[in-house]
Order: sequence, then C-alpha cells, then structure tokens
Amino acid sequence: MHVMRTATTEIGYADQGTGPALLLVHGHPFDHTMWQPQLDHFSRTHRVIAPDLRGYGATPLGAHPHSTDLGVFAEDLIDLLDELGIDTCVLAGLSMGGQIAMELYRRHPERVRGLVLADTFPTAETEEGKAARNAMADRLLAGGARAMRGYADEVLDRMVAPYNTHAAPHVHRMMCATDPAGAAAALRGRAERPDYRRTLTTVPFPALVVVGRDDTYTPVTDAEDMHALLPVATLAIIEKAAHLPNLERPEEFNAVLENYLRSLVRPN
Repeated sequence: MHVMRTATTEIGYADQGTGPALLLVHGHPFDHTMWQPQLDHFSRTHRVIAPDLRGYGATPLGAHPHSTDLGVFAEDLIDLLDELGIDTCVLAGLSMGGQIAMELYRRHPERVRGLVLADTFPTAETEEGKAARNAMADRLLAGGARAMRGYADEVLDRMVAPYNTHAAPHVHRMMCATDPAGAAAALRGRAERPDYRRTLTTVPFPALVVVGRDDTYTPVTDAEDMHALLPVATLAIIEKAAHLPNLERPEEFNAVLENYLRSLVRPN
C-alpha cells in the first residue's frame, strides 16, 4: 500500500503493473480491495491504480468531516494522477465510484481516454433519496461501528447475491471496517450530486457499461438507459451477479473489461 500526502488528507492506494493506466474507483461502503481480482489480472498488461477514497480504508476523512461531495473525491483522484505522472487513464468506477468517475470526467475530460461505468446511474438524487441518505448518515454517526455492522448485515444480500457465498465474507468485512464518519460524509455529499446525463452524451470515445443481472440497487434498466446516452458504448450484463459483479463473477467481469481495453487505441 502506497501513501500520497495532500494538503487535506493522506491517500492510500495500490499501484501495480506497468503499461497504460487503469484507475479503479471503489463504491460505498468499501475500499480498494473490492478491486483485488482486477488488480491481480490487469496488472499483467496495465498500470492499475486503486485508491482508498477519502474516509474509506486507509485514507482519512481529513478536512471534510461532515459532507464529502463527489467533486472532492474527483479532485483527490486528479491529485493522485498528477503525483504519479499519469496524464490520461482508463477510468472505471462501480456504484458511487461510477458517479465519481462521471464527476471526474465532467471536470477533467482531457484526463480520461476510456470510461467504464459499472452498476451505477447518472441521475441526480430525488428528494426521497436525499432524505434517506441523510437519515442513514445520522444513524451511522450516532451508532458508530455497531451501526456500521448493522447496516452491513441488512444490505449484504443486495450487495452480493445470496447464491454468491464466496464473495460475501470479503464484502461484509469491508463494510464493517468502514469509518462511520467517512461513510456518513459520503452519503451527505452524494445526496447533493448533479445530474450526469448530459455529460454522458459528450463522451467522445467508446465507453463500457456493466451491470449484474440481479442488481436491485442499479437494475439492468438503469444500465440500458445509461448505455443509450453514451454516443459509442458497449453494454455488458453479467449473469448470476448482483451489485458487485467484479467480485461475484470476476472471470466474466474481467473478460468483458479485457475486451474493452483491447478495443481502445493505445496512446503512442
């Protein structure tokens, strides 16, 4: 695990392999290890960067103790790319990580040469959704680690399909280990995210949209709508997977991502 110090926090990140850069952005409430199957596989052909987002894993919440909007996450990732001397990357995000990827592309399109959006959606939060995210943030702050474990117990069967028992222990451990304050800050920030649908219509290069067939958080219909917005895109539905197909069905997920990476024109 590497550490990069910024003005407001210390970003922990994995950095494996050499070649074109592939930046992997984890979801909520996880850490960079949700990408371990992809770190292991793609570091054979790419330089794979997988950070812990602010408030997750080894990265402290730092100077944003109450609300971390997606722009803060995006700028942390740009700072990391700058530190590593990476001009452009293929950017892949899952769930909240996908929304952070869209925010990064909206702010810095010149830094992205490929976009992978997995089990995510581009629309702004509804009023009902804002209330639910803020209520959950209050619950996690009030209950601390015990509330985080209770939340993990409640949602595990939606994060990982019940038939994918091999992936469940890792996912549960990640959720239970997450700092409640970091999770709460991200929930509050995510509640205020913008609508990215127009941004997606401007992507000039081929993109990849991936979704688990049995995902109930971001169902296949959301992926289909997002796919339709992108000028040039491939839609891949991973069978026998829910919200985390990269962990539930890593071989299938990796095959889809590998085909996409091969389709991109390599920089000189």
